[in-house]
Amino acid sequence: MEDPNQNNSETTFTKQKSEPEKLKEVQAELELRVKVRTSELVSLNEALRKEARLAREAYKELEVLTQQRTKSLELEIASKKEVYEEFQRYRNDLEKLVGERTQDLLQETNRYKVSELEKSKLNRELIKTNEKLKSVSLIDAHTGLYNYRYLQEAIEVEFQQSRRYAQNLAIIMLDIDYFKSINDLYGIAFGDLVLKQLAKQLKRMVRRYDILIRYSGEEFIIISPRLNRNNAFNLAQRLLDSLNFINFGNKKHSVKLKMSLSVVTFPEDKAKNGMDLVNLADVLLNKAKEGGGNRVYSSLDASKGIEKFSKTAGIKTLKNTINKLNKQSKQGLSESIFAFAKTLELKDHYTGEHVENTVHFATAVAKELNLPKEDVELIEQAAMLHDLGKIGISESILLKKGKLNKKEFEEIKKHPQIGADIIRPIQFLHELIPLIFYHHERWDGKGYPSGIKGEDIPLGARVIAIADVYQALISDRPYHKAFTKSAAIEIIKKSSGTQFDPQVVSAFLKVVDKKS
Repeated sequence: MEDPNQNNSETTFTKQKSEPEKLKEVQAELELRVKVRTSELVSLNEALRKEARLAREAYKELEVLTQQRTKSLELEIASKKEVYEEFQRYRNDLEKLVGERTQDLLQETNRYKVSELEKSKLNRELIKTNEKLKSVSLIDAHTGLYNYRYLQEAIEVEFQQSRRYAQNLAIIMLDIDYFKSINDLYGIAFGDLVLKQLAKQLKRMVRRYDILIRYSGEEFIIISPRLNRNNAFNLAQRLLDSLNFINFGNKKHSVKLKMSLSVVTFPEDKAKNGMDLVNLADVLLNKAKEGGGNRVYSSLDASKGIEKFSKTAGIKTLKNTINKLNKQSKQGLSESIFAFAKTLELKDHYTGEHVENTVHFATAVAKELNLPKEDVELIEQAAMLHDLGKIGISESILLKKGKLNKKEFEEIKKHPQIGADIIRPIQFLHELIPLIFYHHERWDGKGYPSGIKGEDIPLGARVIAIADVYQALISDRPYHKAFTKSAAIEIIKKSSGTQFDPQVVSAFLKVVDKKS
């Protein structure tokens, strides 16, 4: 609270001053205030300018920072956008991959289900197939008969049953004689056909409950339960007689078969098991073949025909006996071949003379080729019989004056086969068959009857071929006059490498040069 005395004193002092002084004081006070105020304003202005400058600097810094931040944000946004886009792509790829994999799994599952069904089906089929295979494994694929594996099982079953119930058991073993010559002459395919046809015939001829087996290549076995020795022997003989009259083969080739058969029976023939009977049948079969074949042989025949050698007989005596038999055999062979050749003269006088000359040249060429003595003898023997088949050719064709027509030529082309068929059942002439059968084949494969060529033709047949043609060329025939020897030799030379083996031609030319 203001002091009233103070106020009164100031009022009294103020009243004591004059008006001009008062004005000056007021003016001075106002100027002072203005200066102070101006100074304050200047300071404030400077402060404001400074703040404005700082604000501008701060703004610039802020603007720079803002731009940097903006750019950073833009880069960050762009980076995140790329990451996002990459993520989206990855996600899409992953979804696609998951979809594909899911589809694959579904398909795999379906395939698995199908495969399981197929596996189950295959297992069932496999079981059936195994059963069939077991059956098929007991069947010979070519003839349809039972095979050796079945024999091993069946023979023991039948043997034990026969022994248990005191019943007879017979085994008939059959083998085709000289079957190799059929394969050699006509080929394996023809031989297989003959075997198949024989199997078919045997099926028709044996009893319904007999067991027919293909034992080996051309050997067959018949297991006949409840059949004694006498009846089994009669059955075997009926089979042999019937089969000897049957023609086997095809339209092109036809053969008659010769067969050896053996018969063994239980309990007449002692045996401990079924295979003992089979082995005995095999031994007897060999004896039947040794006796010339085409016959039925039993243990009774064996016991009658076996010659017992003295234990004291010396080795020297045995060797002499063998040598004597061998000499007689060769002599008998030569006489037989000569007798066969002579039968040709009865049919065709030219053929008889032609054979003698052909033998001469064939033997000389064989020697010129330095062939072993055995081969030379074989060629000589085959040359004697090379035209044996002409016995089966009509005389009207053999003696025809003039060229043969196509039908007649086809008929004359059969004579090599006829000749081979004639001597095939004769065991000691077996080695001559290929030489006789192939002596009309050509080096270039255009000959007959088989059309083989080159070295596939037996060498002996190639030798006989050139001797045969040369002798025919230099001889008078109903259809042509004889060529001179020089003209015939020129024909032979021109045919080297086509009709004839060049090596044989060379040897032949040396032979005729020596003769001249």
